[in-house]
This record gives sequence, C-alpha cells and structure tokens, in this order.
Amino acid sequence: MSVIALLLAACGGQQSESTPTNTREPETAAASPEVSTTPAGTVAPASLGGPVTVRGLAVDPETSILAILTDDGVLLAGDDGAPRSVTSASPGTSVHPGRAGEILVTTADGLVRVDADSGATTEWPVEGGAISATVFDDGYAVGSATGRVSVLDADGAVTSTVGGLASVDGLVPAGDDLVALDTRQTSMTTVNVAGDRLGEALRAGDGATQTVGCSTGAIAVSDTADDELMIFTGDDLIMRQRYPVAGSPFAVACDDAGTVWVTTTATNEVVGFDVSGGIPVETARFPTVKQPDSLAVDSRSGRLFVGSNDGAGVQVIPTRE
Repeated sequence: MSVIALLLAACGGQQSESTPTNTREPETAAASPEVSTTPAGTVAPASLGGPVTVRGLAVDPETSILAILTDDGVLLAGDDGAPRSVTSASPGTSVHPGRAGEILVTTADGLVRVDADSGATTEWPVEGGAISATVFDDGYAVGSATGRVSVLDADGAVTSTVGGLASVDGLVPAGDDLVALDTRQTSMTTVNVAGDRLGEALRAGDGATQTVGCSTGAIAVSDTADDELMIFTGDDLIMRQRYPVAGSPFAVACDDAGTVWVTTTATNEVVGFDVSGGIPVETARFPTVKQPDSLAVDSRSGRLFVGSNDGAGVQVIPTRE
C-alpha cells in the first residue's frame, strides 16, 4: 500500500503553537466481550489489594520491577512481596521505562522520575504537562496533549520545545531525533531536536493508538481503527510493514529478541509477531484478561504483563515456558 505524507508545519518552538485543523477524535480500544477462555499464566488482583483497573504498565529493565498506573496512583511490584505505592503531586497520565533503575511517570504538571528500588520520586515541572515520555540523549523528552515536545536535560531543565502537532501520545528516540505519535492526526512525525522543528511525517493508518520502539530499531504502531500492525524505521522515517491483525489491536510492546506483542481487545488476546523479515510472522498467541488495554514485557525473564482496564488486575504470562 502507498504511504501518504502528511502536510505538517515544519517550523517549531514559538512559531508552531496553533493546533492543526485536520484532526479527529483519538481512537479508543474496542470494548471487550466477557472472558470465555481462562487467561494464560496467572492473574494477580489479590496481591494488588483487590480488583484494580490498570491504566498503564512499564517494566524497569534492570530490576524487572513493574510499574502499574491506576486511578489511585502508581504501584511498584517486584518478586519480593506486596507492591509499594508511589505518590506524586498530580495523578499520573502514563508510565514508561526510564534509565536503568528508574520509571518515568507523566502528569498534568510534568515528569516524575521514580527510583524503582526505593520508590523515591523527583518531580520536574513542564509547561503544558505531559502524556508521554522517553529517555533521550543525556536527559528526557516528554509530549503534551496540546502537541508540544519538550526536551529536558539530566537535571530536569527544559532545553528545547517544539510545537506544531495536535497531540504527542508517544515518543521514540531515533538517533539524534525523536519520532512522535499523534493520535489526533493518526500520524508519525520526526522531531528535529537540534533544529527546533518538525521533520518528515507519515500517515499511520486511520486510527493509530499506541507506539513502542524496539532495540532492533523498529518502531511498532497499532492501528486500532483499521485492524493493522505497522512497523516504521526512524532514522529515515519509512513505513516498512503494514499487516492485518484482527480483533482491534491496541497495546503494543517489544522484547529484546525483536518480538512485537500486540493486545486485541475485541478478542481478549495478546499476539506475538516476528517482524525481522519482509512481513510479520505470528509466533505466539495467548488468551488474556478482559479489556487488555495495557502491555509491558520483561526481556530478562520473558514475562508479559497484561493490564485489564476492566478491574481484573495484572496478568503475568511466562512466554519462555
């Protein structure tokens, strides 16, 4: 299929604060049916203190500690006991792996760094707040609901701001640049940080919802509206693969072996794909909890973590057994 380049403003900073007009309401996960097959692995609502509605998941690759974003805050869960609560001044909007030993939490006020072992927090204000985050260069980058990308140094000071998108719902480092997912324009756009401007942009289906960067350099994107998995590369923004995934694909994750995992909320499943060839090849499929809207993977152990947005808690799937 042809790839349609979006006509987006190429200027950044103070010159591109207006919201693009060619936007849509962001796609949402399809409502899940009742669970008809026992979920794979184990489901742990009890250890979380009862039924928990999960809004997001992230794994620290160094400690394998899982961060669980709920309506009441963030829980840190390891293999050594009950989860610990993390408090911040504002409710979290998303969670992401940070540098070794840390978790990143975005809030309406900015970015919170969480020490995965101790739960200690460092809060950094960012104008406009944040809904996405990633490690970038020596510091971090965050994206806002109003379409701004802010780059922070290692001490949390904002060193660069690039506007011009409708929303920045996901960020992936790509060499010296970033690639931003904009669900309101259902697009992937390069952010030229050194030039303080937006770069090339590509349409990402008709309703892209989530993205994740892989250690192989692949950038996976779920197109929930069109039932597709898309694979981009970031150094030169190119859509390499576009593959049908039935069942309303939503949450995405990638392990260090290069397997891309996708949840399908209309069927309560999580599917693994080898994307190293010309087209994705399905390698695994597991039944999940109802409404599997969140997903994370621990590459050290091979465990998948699936979060239920319907109160069922967190499912743990040992994929290497």
